[in-house]
Amino acid sequence: MMVFGRNKISNLKIVRNKKNWKDVDFIIWIVPFILVNIACFLIASTQRNLGVTDWYQHAIIAYIGLLIVYFLAQVPLRGLRKYNIAIYFFTISLLLYVNFSGTSALGAKRWLNFAGLYVQPSEFAKLTLIIVLASILDRKRFSNLSHLIKPLLVSFLPWVLVFIQPDLGTSLVFGAILLGMLYWSGMPYEWAFIVLATLFTGVLSYLYKFGLVIWIPIIGVLSYKSLPNPRKLLTLFVVFFHSLIAKFSPWFWETVLRDYQRDRLIIFLDPSQDPLGGGYHMLQSKIGIGSGGLLGTGLMQGQLTKLKFIPEQHTDFIFSALGEETGFIGTLIVLILFFILIFRLIKIAVDARTDFESLVVIGIASMFIFQIMVNIFMTIGLGPVTGIPLPFMSYGRTALFVNFVSLGFCLSVSRRGQSTRKNL
Repeated sequence: MMVFGRNKISNLKIVRNKKNWKDVDFIIWIVPFILVNIACFLIASTQRNLGVTDWYQHAIIAYIGLLIVYFLAQVPLRGLRKYNIAIYFFTISLLLYVNFSGTSALGAKRWLNFAGLYVQPSEFAKLTLIIVLASILDRKRFSNLSHLIKPLLVSFLPWVLVFIQPDLGTSLVFGAILLGMLYWSGMPYEWAFIVLATLFTGVLSYLYKFGLVIWIPIIGVLSYKSLPNPRKLLTLFVVFFHSLIAKFSPWFWETVLRDYQRDRLIIFLDPSQDPLGGGYHMLQSKIGIGSGGLLGTGLMQGQLTKLKFIPEQHTDFIFSALGEETGFIGTLIVLILFFILIFRLIKIAVDARTDFESLVVIGIASMFIFQIMVNIFMTIGLGPVTGIPLPFMSYGRTALFVNFVSLGFCLSVSRRGQSTRKNL
């Protein structure tokens, strides 16, 4: 009987251990771990002649981040809703402080110095915006345009404060987060197109003004067909707003944007116009990726990487080092890993217990998707240089830490979703 009892207890332990393993979200743990370790080799390669140990710091922040992920996974995300207003205004105060008393580097004032540790508040502002927008959009149903006012106002203030640092790349991420969460919360896709169309209106007004004669009436027709009542009044407002964008875009381009920002937005169309200036990063990046071929030169063996032909390669242009040293196969593997991670986040958002939790996860997924696409497009010459890092791979302590905090939130939602399915 004793032997039978022991066998029964051991069998129960085995069943319990199997259940515990099933509760582990391996994708959330393993994919970022692989990406970070690949990045450490690449960062070390880009700096192997400089005696710099940024790869070591990258690894330390990642392992601290994994501990944060484990801790946050145990905490229900709904507790953050109680403090979202306080978090929002604290973040805004940090962004204001940065603009007045922050540390400058590379012509931008983006960092705060805490006892020798440099922190970039704009990275934390992404998460703050996600939490606040999720609280606003929770259970909201879009029946008229007035429902867009609060989300737009909440997003506008941090966007402006980050844009004037200046940090064009991060400010664009705010827009991607906003649109992704609005769409997930039920905003009609026609409304999203009307909003995004303002960008095309601005570009058209600067490059080809005559095209506005056709473009703005098209927007008017689309607005009339998709907007709720009072349809005529709202359509007039949309047409008037697009006309204002067309009127002030040339002034914005010439007065507000700095010279290097204008160069970045234009030169990617033809980097050879300025091969030693604004087009240098992009041209060298494309050469580096192309030189990797199918299998690459091998880790720590890239010659363009070794000779520092590509500036800021360990940060914004880490993908070019990946292409040179691991080739097409290596870049494909990394892209597949990113795809798996994003697909898993969307699945977590779908299975979330509450709308608030689902919106937080989809905001984080939108942030990752936008940063991945823009960074890779930038390095292969399909987009302008914006300074947006590649998640988990580009060196940047604050950005990497925020990425892991984001995963902690997602894992918390995943665990709660699993417990709900068990109870059904």
